[in-house]
Amino acid sequence: MQISLDSPASAPQPLSPYYSQVARIEHPDGSALLFVSGQIAEGATLAEQTRGVFETLTALLKAHGAGLADVVNVRTYLTDISRLDEYGAVRREFLTGTPPTSMTFEAARLFRPEALVEVEVVAAVPAR
Repeated sequence: MQISLDSPASAPQPLSPYYSQVARIEHPDGSALLFVSGQIAEGATLAEQTRGVFETLTALLKAHGAGLADVVNVRTYLTDISRLDEYGAVRREFLTGTPPTSMTFEAARLFRPEALVEVEVVAAVPAR
C-alpha cells in the first residue's frame, strides 16, 4: 500500500497551505481510495456555492483518474440544515447514479464566515 498527499495543479488550489486536498491510498492491484478534503466555494446563494463545491470535487477526482461516479461516501456540513432540500437539488445534478453513503451535519460556522456548505468525499478507484 502506498499513500500520497497532494493538491493537484489541475484543480482549484486550497484556500490554505496547511492541508492537502487529496489523500490517495494505492493498493497493490492498482485500485485506490481517495479521501478528498472538505471543499467550500464562492457564491451568493447556497445553490451557487454547492455547484462550485461539486465542480471543484469533480476536478480533484479527475486529477486522480476518478469521477463523481466513483464516490462512495459524502460528508456534508450545512450552516442551516433547514436548507437541506436546496442543497440536495443541486447535489442530485452531480451525483446522478446510485447514491453514495452520506452524512449531513449542521455546523454553526465553517472555515470561512461566508461559507454556507462544505463537502468532503471518499472515492473508490478501480484498478486500470
